[in-house]
Amino acid sequence: MRTPVPVPPLGEQKQTETLLNFWFVEEGQDVNEGDDLAELVTDKAAFNLPAPAAGKVVKLLVKAGATVKPGDVLAELECPE
Repeated sequence: MRTPVPVPPLGEQKQTETLLNFWFVEEGQDVNEGDDLAELVTDKAAFNLPAPAAGKVVKLLVKAGATVKPGDVLAELECPE
């Protein structure tokens, strides 16, 4: 089953820009639920985006250095059912 990995809501304040700073993973890599996938940086803080489930990283949809917003799908995982 494919599982999308979206940018989560980043709090109640309105963000003007969020940067996908870098990926900790590569396509084809196995991950466990909670493993860090990427670092996201706002004008106020940097935080790591955890894997929502265990599986294999099938596709990285956004390149490091891109500006993203909450709800944007960054990657897809193939998870066992």
